[in-house]
Amino acid sequence: MNTRKTCLVIAILFAGLLMLNGCKKSKPAPSPTTPAPTTQGQAAATAEAAKAAASMAEQTTCPVTGEKIDKNIFTVYKDKKVYFCMESCKTAFEKDPEKYIAKLPQFAK
Repeated sequence: MNTRKTCLVIAILFAGLLMLNGCKKSKPAPSPTTPAPTTQGQAAATAEAAKAAASMAEQTTCPVTGEKIDKNIFTVYKDKKVYFCMESCKTAFEKDPEKYIAKLPQFAK
């Protein structure tokens, strides 16, 4: 009879431990749709980083013809390299660079 009471007490204690373990509160995971609060400085830094990334975009086509560029044919315009597929395209660009700026990823705004 004593063994029976011991088994019953152990079973009750075990059930109690299981219930207590299941009642632990956990912190809810942050919502992925909630944007993190930003300060004005952080927003400016983010905008600056986006501008820098756009300026570092790699040019792959000639702004004049749309053909694949030759990395050996280039000019520097507003402190950025502009590549061309042939010398005549470089000459055309140098005559009227603003005509071609919109086609260049390094000048994207």
